[in-house]
Amino acid sequence: MTLSKRLFVILIGLMLLMVGCSKNQEEKQDVEDNEGRDIEVVEKETPSPYTYPLTGIATDEESTDRAISVMINNHPAARPQSGLYKADVIYEILAEGGVTRFLAVFQSEKPEIVGPVRSSRDYYIQLAKGLDSFYVFHGWSPEAKVLINEGFIDSLNGLTYDGILFKRASFRKAPHNSYITYENIVKGAEENGISLSGAPTAYTFLKEEDEVPGTEVSSVSIDYSTDDFFVEYKYDSSAENYMRYSADQQTVDYDTGEPVLVNNIFIVEMEHAVVDEKGRRDIDITSGGKALLLQKGKMQEVEWRNIDGRIVPYANGAEVSLVPGKTWINVVPSLNQVSY
Repeated sequence: MTLSKRLFVILIGLMLLMVGCSKNQEEKQDVEDNEGRDIEVVEKETPSPYTYPLTGIATDEESTDRAISVMINNHPAARPQSGLYKADVIYEILAEGGVTRFLAVFQSEKPEIVGPVRSSRDYYIQLAKGLDSFYVFHGWSPEAKVLINEGFIDSLNGLTYDGILFKRASFRKAPHNSYITYENIVKGAEENGISLSGAPTAYTFLKEEDEVPGTEVSSVSIDYSTDDFFVEYKYDSSAENYMRYSADQQTVDYDTGEPVLVNNIFIVEMEHAVVDEKGRRDIDITSGGKALLLQKGKMQEVEWRNIDGRIVPYANGAEVSLVPGKTWINVVPSLNQVSY
């Protein structure tokens, strides 16, 4: 066989090999149904095996970070606050008079800066302890001081680190101007030999296909005291979350303008009692009672229970699952303050 004929044979062989490979590849991609018709196979992404414990949002790696709870000022002179939109869970509870204060719990997201930081009360400490969180505050009531000094909870006090880890903002006046960065929270924990590892106990969460029970409610309002502390949530059906308003102003982040968006609104009725001449309160956070739960534009009547320090919704003797996302827990003396 001449050289030219050998080259021709080799060329034909390579072409047949390429066609065969192409055919095999196509056969692997083509799938026939029972009647011999080609159907397209869509590969599904493997769901992440992990979720954040306080939001139920999927994550590629197991979250082992400890929760960090920060006391946040909600006086009108402290608004808008910094970092709230990053919090997984926020408790809103009355302090003295008709003024509410926030306990913002961070775990899945870390705020660059958070504040204004405000002083502690004993019931906030107990709720922070229920999530085994590292507790950040600036000042205290007599009852809170006792718990802190007894070592009831790992904590960082702005009275000790004022001007060091906690910084005073020039655009606000004391006591509405104490701020701390996440970096300084970590630094404060390290200086005190406190570990920031150990994720909190997880809530239970609905799956994507689960239906949310309840009556359709597009907005709900809470009248804490004066117009300055009139809270309203409005449901956005397209985004499937709630926007929060205080005194008719939407709650947004001071630094970024990002809105606070909520997926679960849990309104719980707890017994309140004024215990001193300054109007400080004793709030029963353990006995359980009536509650309302709003999710995906629907509201259901539930009860609240304190399970190992966590305030969770219950119905028919079982814990009610939350919608994956962020949760706002509003504590009120009476559900009569709630309108919808």
